[in-house]
Amino acid sequence: MKHTLFFFFFLFITATSGLSAQTAYNLNEMQREKLGRGVVAMRQSSEQVCISWRYLSSDPMDVGFHVYRDGKRLTDKPVTISTCYYDNYASDRSAAYRVEPVSSQGNVLSPSGSYTLPANAPIGYLNIPLDKPADGTTPSGQRYSYAPNDASIGDVDGDGEYEIILKWDPSNAHDNAHDGYTGPVLFDCYRLDGTRLWRIDLGKNIRAGAHYTQFMVFDLDGDNKAEVVMKTSDGTIDGKGKMIGNAEADYRAANGRILTGAEYLTLFSGETGEALATIDYVPERGNLIDWGDERANRSDRYLACVAYLDGKRPSVVMCRGYYTRSVLAAFDWDGRELKQRWVFDSNDPRWNSYAGQGNHNLRVGDVDGDGCDEIIYGSCAIDHDGTGLYNTRMGHGDAMHLTQFDPSNPRLQVWDCHENKRDGSSFRDAATGEVLWQVKSNTDVGRALAADIDPTHKGLEMWSWESGGLRNIKGEVITADISTLSVNMAVWWDGDLSRELLDKNNVSKYNWEKGICEPIAVFEGAISNNGTKANPCLQGDLVGDWREEVLLRTEDNSALRLYMSTIPTEYRFHTFLEDPVYRISIATQNVAYNQPTQPGFYFGSDLEGLFRGMIIQKKSIK
Repeated sequence: MKHTLFFFFFLFITATSGLSAQTAYNLNEMQREKLGRGVVAMRQSSEQVCISWRYLSSDPMDVGFHVYRDGKRLTDKPVTISTCYYDNYASDRSAAYRVEPVSSQGNVLSPSGSYTLPANAPIGYLNIPLDKPADGTTPSGQRYSYAPNDASIGDVDGDGEYEIILKWDPSNAHDNAHDGYTGPVLFDCYRLDGTRLWRIDLGKNIRAGAHYTQFMVFDLDGDNKAEVVMKTSDGTIDGKGKMIGNAEADYRAANGRILTGAEYLTLFSGETGEALATIDYVPERGNLIDWGDERANRSDRYLACVAYLDGKRPSVVMCRGYYTRSVLAAFDWDGRELKQRWVFDSNDPRWNSYAGQGNHNLRVGDVDGDGCDEIIYGSCAIDHDGTGLYNTRMGHGDAMHLTQFDPSNPRLQVWDCHENKRDGSSFRDAATGEVLWQVKSNTDVGRALAADIDPTHKGLEMWSWESGGLRNIKGEVITADISTLSVNMAVWWDGDLSRELLDKNNVSKYNWEKGICEPIAVFEGAISNNGTKANPCLQGDLVGDWREEVLLRTEDNSALRLYMSTIPTEYRFHTFLEDPVYRISIATQNVAYNQPTQPGFYFGSDLEGLFRGMIIQKKSIK
């Protein structure tokens, strides 16, 4: 029996325990990526190599996998329990691995996948060498250099495997609150072996900083090749070396800010970096004071996302403002034209109360079960048709998480924190905005995290800077001491269904018996990005099995390192990438203050009894 376009384990939960997520996507009609096998091989030690690959929803339930090295089969029997294999290979020579799916009758299936382990491969990570940009000098005489910053993924050439789209930030990048010139923002596209496909230079008229350039990487027109969308201006140079607009224009003020001048939205080919379409940016900045100040601190706060607004094809949504006026503009790309779908503007009298409700990030998902995506814009939500869905009026925050928190409740929910020195941290229904429980605070609550870290409590746990401890889905305090728990990123790492915590270059696991977090992995020689935010270039299920990878930069900024768990696991699940909510959470991870991935269904330790050591072809779902 064959499953198409859905997660087996999600269907199994639905059939056996009556649980289902609130999302109502018609996955048979949705335009989605054509994923390959995602094979990757990494040295676990000097004597052993870990090979990992994707289990796809298109695979039969009885599928097994044979593993080959340099054409020789290594597996006596197909691998059926997990999607990992450990090869005792002590040679420092390169090795070509291939993973071949087979049915229970021994028939070879597709797609197979391959990966070549390079000679003298490092232990514990994949090394991706970079072409570091040259240093530069600002008009004020300040020298700057470049460091790898946020990254995203996309299959740019249609082979079913991801490339990395990497933003280079100059060392003089600035927050909107600060004056000063910056160097140009650059974008590169790399294969996992370090081959650079192109470079885009946004030019002198795009200021560098966490809030200026949000870039979306996604296949928008269904040709199985990802596009890249971002704000541009006169002087931007595409991946083919072609200039956008007027090369002589220089909109930089004496204080380094950019307060006037042309603003564009450009869609680039992910394969070549060529600018395929450029239109005026919506909304225009207009009079700066209308956004709240005359220094572009509020007018130049940008967000972006991808959303299935019609339930079938992905749209790109570019956003401006969240402290005061908030505008979201949705666009569709059909391979020829970039067309505006709708604009939501808090200046519209219908939506005046939505001003000032946005976060430094956003979330996307079908929260009301209509099969179309809504946008969780901080304390408010925008419906798929560009109208307001609800508004809690709790104002701005820095962190927010959207998923199914409770395995017995199919509704999606939101854990959010607020900076108004009043509302603290809140847990709400994602479809209605109903506050389920709240921990109020008279302080600025800047960080919040949600993850299933304690298997002795049902569902996900939540905590924030001012949450009064680690809380369960009912809002009850599990432990008051959260001093060892980071409030940053989360990652499925060690092979069980609980989640681990990622902060800087460390992965730690919560020990519920001791009530503390303990380190389980330290990525020596690699460092995080964005100062105190301390996030990776990217985190998520990027390659290999269902567990998540961590992409960090090296200390000298000469390479990226992709860290993959080699801990044995008793589980195999379809890749998270096939869930629309999860996939979009990767696409939006680079937006402003980076947030970890979250799926659109419950995934956690409550499922362990259902799946431990299970060979899934023994189950038949009607």
